[in-house]
Amino acid sequence: MAEPAPKGSVARVRDALARFDLAAEIKEFDASTRTSAEAAAAIGCDVAQIAKSLVFRAKSANQPVLVIASGSNRVDEKKLEAALGDKIGRADPDFVRAATGFAIGGVAPVGHTGPVQIFIDADLRQFAEIWAAAGAPNAVFRLTPAELERITGGRVIPVK
Repeated sequence: MAEPAPKGSVARVRDALARFDLAAEIKEFDASTRTSAEAAAAIGCDVAQIAKSLVFRAKSANQPVLVIASGSNRVDEKKLEAALGDKIGRADPDFVRAATGFAIGGVAPVGHTGPVQIFIDADLRQFAEIWAAAGAPNAVFRLTPAELERITGGRVIPVK
């Protein structure tokens, strides 16, 4: 029997991955993978292998800034501001959805509905494989750090 066609945000991520010729399988779980700890537990990997998506708001430009960080790292906002060249603020759930097309907890590295500036945590490079959100709070996909860099065009920086 064929797998049912994905809908909504997960389908947008699947389509974006296909456009980049990345044959990543999207795994959907019964349990939430909204947090790095939940995702690592569901997948069976180290929390540091979770490529968590954190959306900030560039204050002057009022534009979304996506940081894809190792699940074990906390983003040093001063380092991010220095790399960005702008002050940042927290992005509320409405801003995140309007800017990316995703709800908090399911923000994928690709498939955004608008332009997003992306930074990638240099610490992710230490892993052979990492896991990222796939458009829903219970969906993830596996890729390599090099693939993440290729499909996002994100700038790699130390974030902690």
